[in-house]
Amino acid sequence: MLSQFTLTWVITKQEEGKLIREFLKENGISKTALTDIKFHGGAIYVNDQPVTVRHRLGEGERLRVVFPPELPSEGMAPEAIPLDIVYEDEYVLVINKPPWMATIPSRQHPGGTLANALLYHYQKQQLASTIHVVTRLDRDTSGLVLVAKHRHLHHLLSTLQKQGKVTRRYEAICHGRVGKDEGTIDAPIARKNDSIIAREVREDGQRAVTHFRVLQRFHDYTHLSLRLETGRTHQIRVHLAHIGHPLVGDELYGGSREAISRQALHSKELSFFHPLKQQQYTFSCPLPDDMKRLIERIR
Repeated sequence: MLSQFTLTWVITKQEEGKLIREFLKENGISKTALTDIKFHGGAIYVNDQPVTVRHRLGEGERLRVVFPPELPSEGMAPEAIPLDIVYEDEYVLVINKPPWMATIPSRQHPGGTLANALLYHYQKQQLASTIHVVTRLDRDTSGLVLVAKHRHLHHLLSTLQKQGKVTRRYEAICHGRVGKDEGTIDAPIARKNDSIIAREVREDGQRAVTHFRVLQRFHDYTHLSLRLETGRTHQIRVHLAHIGHPLVGDELYGGSREAISRQALHSKELSFFHPLKQQQYTFSCPLPDDMKRLIERIR
């Protein structure tokens, strides 16, 4: 039998007398989620007895909320693809995604994605959940990805992301010698009118901010460390092309593939505040072999 996502609390003296509805709202469970729990196979228990959200809590009571089972999108199948799991608990996963793996299925890449691999992983764990990627990466970008194991966790982490409590640091190799040792690119990004994929810097776009620092300079290349303040589609790729330093291998935005067969971009470090464990977590992973070889080649 598939296990449903469950949260449990033991009520303290300070929480005594609150309605369950109030208590759950304070703990980030929305009115929509409560409706879902009520009508789609969830349940609320106090001391293992079913109750409604109108129950008034007493000190020492054990409140247990069982969320409805989640179904994967139609057509998304589990696939036995190995995962490089950097961290996992009952709530989240941190995966080191290889290059050339799409995060979720699309018309161009209907299978072989991170989502397909995660579904298989959940199936082995008998987890009644679907895919909730918090920090998605482009197919050709390698590195750390944060995944929530349930819709509620995705909601909590997305809120923290907007508050700047989920941060990512990338490493990249770009064309040309970047002059400043460090700087900030603050330039709005919008989808190109004649493309469903490509983006561009445009005044009517969404605000996008990228901070960069030079790690190494070579004859006609620069090795950069980059930190995202916002998370727009193709943000680093568009911003570096905008300042005249497209990523090596990024043909979509003016880079050359002579030295590497994909954009030289790696999500090296991921830091986030865990909303349920109430702790800060930071993970890092080394550059993949193709980017290491690129650095040796241009050195």
